[in-house]
Amino acid sequence: MFDFSSAADEFFVNVNLQTNLALPANRETLLQFYEAIQREFPSMTLLYQRETGESVLEANREEGHYLWMELHNNRLAAGHFNPRATDDIYRLHHWLLKHSVYFLGIGGLDVELLDIMFGFNLDYDGNRDEIVAQSLMGDSALGALAGETATGCIECQPSMVIALDEDCYLQARVSLETRSSDYQVRTGRYDNEPISIYLTIRRLPTPGKIMNMNESLIEQCTICEDICHRIVIPQIVRPIAVAIASSP
Repeated sequence: MFDFSSAADEFFVNVNLQTNLALPANRETLLQFYEAIQREFPSMTLLYQRETGESVLEANREEGHYLWMELHNNRLAAGHFNPRATDDIYRLHHWLLKHSVYFLGIGGLDVELLDIMFGFNLDYDGNRDEIVAQSLMGDSALGALAGETATGCIECQPSMVIALDEDCYLQARVSLETRSSDYQVRTGRYDNEPISIYLTIRRLPTPGKIMNMNESLIEQCTICEDICHRIVIPQIVRPIAVAIASSP
């Protein structure tokens, strides 16, 4: 597997499973699930519930590399942030999908959608929208619009979704998040936030078929790796990183 972590300041892989029916909220059921996760992944020792209702189990974020998972009313999400070993990247994702049927009753019939997302963060203390516009838009029609201002671009967060099959049940989305604002451009005081580049491969259930979640996850991860290696890193991440490195 390509070392994706070397392409950016931070790299992470998230999984998102949305269900048609509400997930169990029974305290005993959830604790049994979380205790099983913690036994398998000993670093995940912090359990809490947000004011919005979702419960979270995660490792120590201060270490800079960690595992996390969340349970919402109709959604299970998890991720591996800054994985140190490529062989370990998907282990939490596969374990959760395999065991969620036993602890939470999630089966293929209940799946509304399954996402796998690769994320890349590039640190830049400046006008992040301007950097994105310069490095990705160039001499294009949208780039010409960005050239009309001497103040600088205040929002450039391109996003595109494509279908990977004829029926549009398998999709790929590339999106960027800059976290800048017109206030920051106006004052020149920028927050210490990264430019984030996301590639999400989404699988929607095919009518007449029951989704096999782990088989689908393997397929989606393979597609995600391929598109990142051929397109996202060389044509999106790297040009932005070069522009950041050459900026004053």
